[in-house]
Amino acid sequence: MTSKQRFISALERRTPDRLPATTHTLMSYFLKHYMNGMAEQDFFDHFGLDPIIYLCSYAPETGKDWEIVSEATPDPDYPTVRHVIRTPKGTLTAKTQSNEITTWLIEPLVKEKRDIDCVAFAPAPRLDVATVNRAAEAYGERGLVRGGVPGFDIFGQPGCWQDAACLYGIQNLILTAMEDPAWVHELLTLLLRRKLTSLASYRGAQYDLVELGGGDASSSVISPEIFDAFVAPYDSQIIALAHELGLRVVYHTCGGMMPFLERIADMGPDAMETFTPPGMGGDVDLAEAKRRIGDRVCFIGGFDQHHFLRDCAPEDTRAEVRRCFEAAGKNGGFILSMSDHFFDADPELIRAYADEARACVY
Repeated sequence: MTSKQRFISALERRTPDRLPATTHTLMSYFLKHYMNGMAEQDFFDHFGLDPIIYLCSYAPETGKDWEIVSEATPDPDYPTVRHVIRTPKGTLTAKTQSNEITTWLIEPLVKEKRDIDCVAFAPAPRLDVATVNRAAEAYGERGLVRGGVPGFDIFGQPGCWQDAACLYGIQNLILTAMEDPAWVHELLTLLLRRKLTSLASYRGAQYDLVELGGGDASSSVISPEIFDAFVAPYDSQIIALAHELGLRVVYHTCGGMMPFLERIADMGPDAMETFTPPGMGGDVDLAEAKRRIGDRVCFIGGFDQHHFLRDCAPEDTRAEVRRCFEAAGKNGGFILSMSDHFFDADPELIRAYADEARACVY
């Protein structure tokens, strides 16, 4: 099989020739500090992993009701950017900071409840399908073509609840969900409409997989009751539209998943990730998860990159690959991947990871 065929077979819960093995995303920090600045696609060839490419291209936005101005602002610790969004209903501000590893939010856009009157003016990004398809066609059988449901401008996540958490702060959002649920539903409805409008522009896009979700809807953060009331009713509509458009969806949950396994599967995604093990701060028992929902979705992830891609023997890395394969690989429907991003890793252990995965044949 080609890597693409291997991926598609797993996504359709069929049995490929061997275990597909890849990464979630490749961070520039890792490539710079451990691979001498190697290009992302060269990384897959170097280690013999199944390649993934993330394609995202949106048409330029027009209109005067949503103007974003971003400028650097002094800070003694980290490069800081202040963002100002002007709308007919008022002005929103936010701040982000970054280092060479990542970017984070230190001031959310929504500070008062009626700030969402400004949020309502946010244009919905429209996918440039022709540009995406040219890149996908050039990629060919090389590997999996991934995209995502767009998060909110400046700093956001694909899922509705998760996007709201970035806009308002997760602690504020949880408390307000209990004290003023109508307002939270109002915000989520605005975000859902925007995402559905964006997703409608994906018609004809040659994506193999589109990502939805985010960590703020994990059982490490919210209760099942909040998931049922504020996550599933919104994200399930996005999944339904994606399927109408002929797109597969992976629901991304970095954090606890075990109490939510059936709830996520009930929304109808084609795949779920990241199946983070306890050693990485998650709670997933892969074998138990496979028993409960393995006949409903493809599994992506499961590997503990913190403990088995650094400071261990290659034999330990190989054993972890085998553990994942034996727990979730039965009858296919499993793509081995690191549990989300990694920043520090020993290249020789990545080689052990890739070599052992190629030896996991059906």
